[in-house]
Amino acid sequence: MTTSHSSLLFVLALLALPNCSLAQEAATASAADIPPAQSEEDTYRQLQMFGEAFERVREKYVEPVTDEQLVEYAIKGMLSNLDPHSDYLTAKDFDDMKVQTKGEFGGLGIEVTMDQGVVKVVSPIDDTPAFKAGVKAGDLITHLDGKPILGMTLNDAVEKMRGKVGTPIEITIRREGVAEPIIMSIVRDTIKIQPVKFRVEQDSIGYIRVTQFNRNTYDGLKKAIDSISKDTGDKLIGYVIDLRNNPGGLLDQAIAVSDAFLEQGEIVSTRGREEKDIKRDNALPGDLAGGLPIVVLINNGSASASEIVAGALQDHHRAVIMGTRSFGKGSVQTVIPISGDGALRLTTARYFTPSGRSIQGKGIDPDITVEMAKVEKLSEMGFHEEDLKGALSNPNGEQKPSQPAPANDNEIGDKKDGKDADQQSETDKDYQLSRALDLLKGLSLMKDGSK
Repeated sequence: MTTSHSSLLFVLALLALPNCSLAQEAATASAADIPPAQSEEDTYRQLQMFGEAFERVREKYVEPVTDEQLVEYAIKGMLSNLDPHSDYLTAKDFDDMKVQTKGEFGGLGIEVTMDQGVVKVVSPIDDTPAFKAGVKAGDLITHLDGKPILGMTLNDAVEKMRGKVGTPIEITIRREGVAEPIIMSIVRDTIKIQPVKFRVEQDSIGYIRVTQFNRNTYDGLKKAIDSISKDTGDKLIGYVIDLRNNPGGLLDQAIAVSDAFLEQGEIVSTRGREEKDIKRDNALPGDLAGGLPIVVLINNGSASASEIVAGALQDHHRAVIMGTRSFGKGSVQTVIPISGDGALRLTTARYFTPSGRSIQGKGIDPDITVEMAKVEKLSEMGFHEEDLKGALSNPNGEQKPSQPAPANDNEIGDKKDGKDADQQSETDKDYQLSRALDLLKGLSLMKDGSK
């Protein structure tokens, strides 16, 4: 009995440590947060049960397990059962996370979550081994090196996918619409994330691809806008901001990117358990795009910070949102350091757009739904009025336009915007991007016509 009592005190002392850290992080639950039905006696009884279980496992488990391991497993189990995004980060996990937000880390290059016992791909990151291998948003990873993921925690699975650069890993994927599992062998590499890429399309449209929200995203966006403005001058008619397959990242960067295009008003609100936990972030004067029209592209791989940007620009009617419904991750995770150099990644609030819409589970619906499709240039078929026998001639003397020769696979148009044929081909094959460019041209024509 004495042993169990001392064990319980040991466990209570351990449980008290995170509470101290939570207080330091201003994220503790006050006594008022405890549900009315929960008495101190009930809490003590539950902790006593935990202490007894801890002691029995330590004494009776078939193999020796350290107290440190048991406590770590207990915290992991407590957090991972709350929701898919809460977790316990060991000292190594915590260090890896801090490295990742800087924009460089090792692995396959996919953002993942746990879904019904398997790992679900939120989105592959551009130009990474997973992206090049053909991993897609929505894929379910069921096996790693032939071993099932079922039973692993998300951190365990992520840790297994990490490894020495240059070493291969075999992943088994289940994909919607594909009957048989897909097996891929992917070689791990150092993942260097360039959060912003850009180019000029059709001499007059700025295309800006935001792949992730890390510490360098806003600076990269500003550099992209400055460069595009310099290259196009007075010809610039608008911007396409591509957030497809962007898994999110840092909240402050999402706010900064939204603020870059808004003159005023709320960007996002985060709401916790109590009214005092509501926080609102507002835009400051200044629009880097100078009021030019914007089209934002999203899809089911656009999550979290991407959805904050899309929702803010949509609610303020600053941009037209095009593509397909976003992922729907509208929860806020706070990373709270605790003793032992680890940390809790705890869901502490939900995101809401300026109009009060919750992103959680619903995502952002585009203003214009455009499914992903393949674009192919076809030679024009059929005939027109001028093809009819005896058709009247044009009184202005204009001739029937000549038909260009059909382009082959390696030859789609001449060089445009300083791009070679391959780059032009990639743009033409992207149906959603093509529709966004068409929309911007239409908006520009309407604007010119109203002058």
